[in-house]
Amino acid sequence: MKRLTHISDDSRAQMVDVSAKPMSTRRAVATGKIQLQRETLDLIRKDQIAKGNVFATARIAGIQAAKQTANLIPLCHTLPLGEIRVDIITANEAAEVKCTAQTVAQTGVEMEALVGVTVALLTIYDMCKAVDKEMQIYDVRLIEKTKRPVAAIYDRRTESRRRS
Repeated sequence: MKRLTHISDDSRAQMVDVSAKPMSTRRAVATGKIQLQRETLDLIRKDQIAKGNVFATARIAGIQAAKQTANLIPLCHTLPLGEIRVDIITANEAAEVKCTAQTVAQTGVEMEALVGVTVALLTIYDMCKAVDKEMQIYDVRLIEKTKRPVAAIYDRRTESRRRS
């Protein structure tokens, strides 16, 4: 079994030292779903939920939450986020939220993506709880995590400029 990096040799919680790691482009995508009654989805689509535009508010909440991840999860590093995108689609009796986080840093952004998707789902729940007592949040998970050298991005930009 792998050693837990957030636990020191003397069993204390610790923040992982990433200072010797090279900068790289990091991207993470997380998804989650919320089951809603059909009538609730109709109210959301017609913008008839009393608290306002549900999906617009959930997107903003997810973005704000992702930016606050280091304040919420004690051992997370504070990251300079280059992009946080929250997308919401509906199908049948559910809304699926996808949060994409990207940075150039020494550590990954999976916690930011997971926090963003979770808070967006909680916002939908909060805004609809007066009309739907049967909502369920489920299947929150990381679906993608990538890391690329920073130089690869600059190389592509330089190449595209040469072609222009």
